[in-house]
Amino acid sequence: MRSLGLSIGDVVPDATSVWLFRKQLRELGLIEAWFEQFDGYLRTQGYQAKGGQIVDATLIPVPKQHNRKEDTEQLEQGEIPTGWSEHPKRFEQRDLDARWTKKHGKSYFGYKSHISIDVEHGFTRCYAVTHASVHDSQVLGQLLDDDNETDAVWGDSAYRSEAIEAVLDLLQFESHIHERAYRNHPLTEQQQADNRERSSVRAKVEHVFGNWIMTMGGKLVRSVGLDAVSTMLGLKHLTYNFKRFLYHQAQIVA
Repeated sequence: MRSLGLSIGDVVPDATSVWLFRKQLRELGLIEAWFEQFDGYLRTQGYQAKGGQIVDATLIPVPKQHNRKEDTEQLEQGEIPTGWSEHPKRFEQRDLDARWTKKHGKSYFGYKSHISIDVEHGFTRCYAVTHASVHDSQVLGQLLDDDNETDAVWGDSAYRSEAIEAVLDLLQFESHIHERAYRNHPLTEQQQADNRERSSVRAKVEHVFGNWIMTMGGKLVRSVGLDAVSTMLGLKHLTYNFKRFLYHQAQIVA
């Protein structure tokens, strides 16, 4: 309401109108184009990507589905479970793209939002959406921003591997990805100290997800399917950048 200059007494679109508008944006493939257009505007306003980039991912829960074991197995193989197509209305409400995954021994159902922010200004510069079981490291290539004026890359230990370090070196990125411990090979004191130093920068990416939780309704998405969820998250990334831009502008005025 503050952003649009509305008051309690003003006429505003109802939920159905907003839903139809969002659906049209998705069908026309405008979400990413809109996101990139605003990113271009940021750069013209002096907010070029600087200081390197931080990559991270967070789980996006969706309402759980209680499918039979055989149905789940067919879905994971890309098949439509037997009998589902006979009930089209019920079938429309089934999420065929969401997947189960485990983190710290706890099971989650849904998707993942993968992002890259620039260190200097904290804007989301690149993003990708996958189902929850995709490992963070598999999406790293989609998140690297070649336009960042600094080649440094920060990330947690999920992105650490010899292959990734070799690729980053080949692409002339400077890796600040956390070291990880392995069975019977704990981190040395120096590696732990290096990780603490990296964390002082990497922690900035948590501001994005923290803002989602505190001011943007949290991470739960009730849309069905990867395309619909990607639309919701793309709009959320864009909204975050709007808010971040207003924050920086207010700091200049102050």
